[in-house]
Amino acid sequence: MTGAAATTRDLRDASIPAIRASFRQLSDFFLLAEGGYEPVSRFLGSRETASVCRTMHLTTGEPWSMPIVFPVDDSTRERVARADFVEVWDEEGPAGVLHVEEVFEIDKQTFADCIFRTGDSAHPGISWLRTCGRYALAGPIEACRGWKLSVPGTLPISPRETARMIRNRGWRKVVGFQTRNPIHRAHEYCTKIALETADGLVIHPVLGETKGDDTPVQVRLACYETLLRNYYPAQHAMLAGFPGWMRYAGPREAVFHAQVRRNYGITHFIVGRDHAGLGDYYGPFDAQRIFSDFLPGELGVETVFFDFVHYCERCGCMASKKTCPHGPEHHLHLAGRALRRMLAEGRVPPPEYTRPEVARILVEAARGTA
Repeated sequence: MTGAAATTRDLRDASIPAIRASFRQLSDFFLLAEGGYEPVSRFLGSRETASVCRTMHLTTGEPWSMPIVFPVDDSTRERVARADFVEVWDEEGPAGVLHVEEVFEIDKQTFADCIFRTGDSAHPGISWLRTCGRYALAGPIEACRGWKLSVPGTLPISPRETARMIRNRGWRKVVGFQTRNPIHRAHEYCTKIALETADGLVIHPVLGETKGDDTPVQVRLACYETLLRNYYPAQHAMLAGFPGWMRYAGPREAVFHAQVRRNYGITHFIVGRDHAGLGDYYGPFDAQRIFSDFLPGELGVETVFFDFVHYCERCGCMASKKTCPHGPEHHLHLAGRALRRMLAEGRVPPPEYTRPEVARILVEAARGTA
């Protein structure tokens, strides 16, 4: 691996504290090592974390919207407090080393107020924040040579590898689409409209942890692969994986997702309705409005915004209020929660909602877990 540095896989030294890391810690470790979080290259300290929370910028002035922290509980903090560095382990062995430059208490109230904009324990981000440990370790990392984060499937997940694949295709204007749900017809419509003005499209699903009622990742992967194979041109569309985990932070996470995709070689990023949100925590277009808080070009990636998209029975196709003159009685609105409800009730999603091949995968998966 490349990163701030690399070390050998068999570095174990009994005198050095070791931490058996969670998937979320390992995910952030991997993305730091692979350049996925540039301009962030280390686990942030107290000053940087506070700056990101309050200003959406690092103390250097560079834009960044999501604190990248390595939380630990009280007992771990006591065990590593005097260590210069700690080994970070996955389930099979060492992933690398974190050089401990600071151990600080996380200001969870500020974190909740600024990042999640709520203190509701039902919000999955708040649930994580309350249980992730009071303290955080800050400092640069060294990843082990040959170590790779374990995620489902076989998609490329490294920012550097994906960017190289894009360059090899000769694409210059590249549209990226983040998803944690199976792609329905509204998603397909948005991605294809965006692709009309670009050289290539990267469907870039989250492969890390999501909330419990989201469609399982292996099922989603089967849906994506089927859809790409049957309904997108291979010379202008590709599927790659994002090994991150969902914060469900709405507007803040939309900016984060855009900046991360820049590091994957994506130049234009789609932001639709309620990006990275859930329930009523955020307004349907808050995730688009937040980009106006940054100067033109500041983020290094362009955004592509979409309004509500629906299937119109009168038009006989996907449309939006810009292209469809008919009233709401003719509209079928599409959303992930509607899909989950259909499947829970044993109903087959109609072709106006999702492609038949995708519907079959979802129905079979729902019946297999019933």
